Formats: sequence, C-alpha cells, structure tokens
Amino acid sequence: MTRNSIYAQRRATLAAQLGPGGIAIIPTALEQQRNRDSDFLFRHDSYFYYLTGFTEPKAWLAITGDGKSTLFCQPKDLEREIWDGIRLGPDVAPATLQLDAAYSVADIDAHLPKLLDNRSVVWYPFAIHKGLETRVDGWLNALRARVRFGAMVPEQQRDLCVLLDEMRLIKDTSEQDTMRRAAQISAKAHIRAMQLSARMLRDGKDVREFHLDAELLHEFRLQGSQYPAYGSIVAAGANACVLHYRADVAPVRSGDLVLIDAGCELDGYASDITRTFPANGKYTGPQRALYDLVLASQEAAAAATHAGARFTDPHEASVKVLAQGMLDTGLLDKNKVGSLDDVIEKRAYFQFYMHRTGHWLGMDVHDCGGYLEPSELGKTSERKDALTGETIINRPARILKPGMVLTIEPGIYVRPAPGVPEKFHNIGIRIEDDAIVTTKGCELISRGVPVKADEIEALMRG
Repeated sequence: MTRNSIYAQRRATLAAQLGPGGIAIIPTALEQQRNRDSDFLFRHDSYFYYLTGFTEPKAWLAITGDGKSTLFCQPKDLEREIWDGIRLGPDVAPATLQLDAAYSVADIDAHLPKLLDNRSVVWYPFAIHKGLETRVDGWLNALRARVRFGAMVPEQQRDLCVLLDEMRLIKDTSEQDTMRRAAQISAKAHIRAMQLSARMLRDGKDVREFHLDAELLHEFRLQGSQYPAYGSIVAAGANACVLHYRADVAPVRSGDLVLIDAGCELDGYASDITRTFPANGKYTGPQRALYDLVLASQEAAAAATHAGARFTDPHEASVKVLAQGMLDTGLLDKNKVGSLDDVIEKRAYFQFYMHRTGHWLGMDVHDCGGYLEPSELGKTSERKDALTGETIINRPARILKPGMVLTIEPGIYVRPAPGVPEKFHNIGIRIEDDAIVTTKGCELISRGVPVKADEIEALMRG
C-alpha cells in the first residue's frame, strides 16, 4: 500500500463513522509570527496530516459521509513560489493525494456552504483551532440565508476529536515503523551527548548544557529528522529536579548527573527518551543506588505493560518498587511514614515522585486518546486523596490493546529538605522509553541507547 493510499483509507474509515448526513471539516495549523518579519518554522496540524499527509500551510479538508474528500489549498503562484517554495496546487492535488476534488483556499467561503447543504451533522475539532467555531458559524449562516430556496442546514455540531482520537490511538504497521526509526535516531543522539560530556570533561573543557543540546539537534537533523518533537530537557545537577527544565547555560560539572529528555520528530511522529548519566562517565555510590532503583521500577512497569492490562498498571507497578526503595535507602523514614502499604496509601512517595509513569505517544509527544476505558465509563467509585483531602472520582482506566504506544518513565527527584539524607540532595533521575503494546508484552523501541548503569559507564569510556 502506498503512503497516499494509507491516508485515503483513513479518510474512508472516518467517513463511515460520520453517517450518511455527516460532514467533517479539518483545518491545518496556522502560521505563527515569530518577530517582525519572520514566522516560526511551520508545523502541520496532526489531525489534518493524519488524514492527508499534506504539509503545506493554509489548507483545509472536508470529508462527507458518502466518502467524498475535498481539499482547499494554496493556488499555484510563481512569484510567491520563488520566495516560499513550490506549491502542489489544486489542479494536481486530487490525483496526487487521492482526493475527489480540490479548490483554491481563496474560494473556500463559496464552496463550504454548498458542501454543508443537506447535511444533518457538521463535525470539526473542538477547542483546538482558535476562531474555528466562528468560521463554521459563518458558513452555516450563509446557508441559512438560502433556506427559502430549499437549503437544509445541519442541526448538530459535534467534536471530531472524539472519532479521530480513537483512530489515532491504535498505530498501524506503517506508523509503528516510523516510530521505531524516530526512536533509533533519538537513541543515537543521546549516545552522542553522553560521549561528548565525558570527552569534554576529560579534555578539561568548559561544558555547558547547551553543548549537549547542540549535539542532540545535530544528530536529529543528520539522520533526517525534520524537528525536535519538543523542547529538549538538558538538566545538569540540581536542575534535574525541575521536571520541565529546558537546556540553558548552566555548567555541567564532573560528579554531576545529567538528565536529558529529548526526542526527534520523523515524518510527523514523535519519539520521547530520557536518560540520566554521570557527566564524567562514573556514577557515585548515592547516584548509583537511586539510579538502580529507578531502573528496577521501570522494569516492573514494562513487565506490567501488555494487551489486556490497564493503562494505570505500569504506574502502580512502578510506584510499588519506588516506594519500597525509598524506605530501603532512607529517603523515607520508616518510623514516620510506616510500611510500604502506608507509603502508597498516603502517597508519601509523592515528595520524590510526583508525576505519572507514562502517556500516549504518536504524532504528538503527548498524543491524543482517552485514558479511561470507553466500555466502562458508567462504573465509578470515590476516594479521598490523602494529600489534598479532595474527593476523587475513580473510573476504570483504559485497557491496553496491541498497537497502542506509550512511554514508561518513572523517576526520583530529591530536593534538599529536613530529614532527607544529604548524600541524595539535588539528585534527579528519570529513565524513559517508548513502548509498543503487543499481545504478549511490549516492545521497547528506544533501547538503542543503553539503560543499565554499567553499560552507560562503558559507553562513556569509549
């Protein structure tokens, strides 16, 4: 199957869910101005790209319930193409992209009311594109002006994300292959950053977080990735205890740990890898103790990731290992917090581990898709949160299926505080891999970069 055939198949699958009287309208992303005479590098809207594979700006897609697809795109313009690049144009778009029709985006206000006529439901993505609902209202009002001439206006407006999120949650073989390649590129970038850190320190050079960030970006582009999937986190020393820290000018010192959370985007799909390594290539005793604990918790989470498990199972498996390790290492005082069950029930571990163990991964680094099981939404229970005292409504978590892709990323972040052993102060560790759910378990597609402490040290000696 060709790439464009995959997009055509997705459009057909979506059209079947719209119903015979349905129509879906999907815009791509807007161009964003960066400063007075320059835009940010354009990146398509993920929903739009999922259905078209088309990366030009100023484009719209309409799909009707009878399976017809219409693209609105920029017309050919030789003068503008000299400045901005070659455009596909509406004349060749139908044959190239396997669409039924294409028009200039300049004519969209003339064509959309006609496409909306005699439809019962109009679908579009809610709360994503600012002003989209106003634009749809304008087309509907243009159609209402013709009701005396027999026009029929859609009676309902519905959120298209409800349908597309479920479609995107299961990755087909083509998507999985792309994500494997993205993870391989990102793994190579992490290896280069690790080795650069150790090499520069051995040579007595001044090492900064931005040096390692530059190495990541270089490898991403060298291997054909179009962009970073997100702003890379390169955090040395105490900065690793800031969860969303960004690479900056801070020095990378011998004896520090460095936490790098970085991944490339390849052909529209993200990777997301975190490794925590010793800047000079050798873990200290306290660093190694906590690193091995986080790795053990990740291994427990990976073992709990398989078809038929719940999305929350990896997190619960990870928390159990981390909580016991916090008691064993003295991060938590048994005399104050009690047993393992007490630590979990009271969420005493939250001082050092405050985020979930994973998220969906795909076209977006925090990909779309619900975390609750659709077939069990009516089942609820209540509990009181031990830290906030708030009443929490529990609903059954999503049941994992083959083809779902998620991250597995436990961590420990030790900020100085009374009662916390000083040897662990300012140590921040996270280990993250990308996992494709399979019938028997999960495939960790990002293990091209070592994860065991001994292997990382050996790599950095090379």
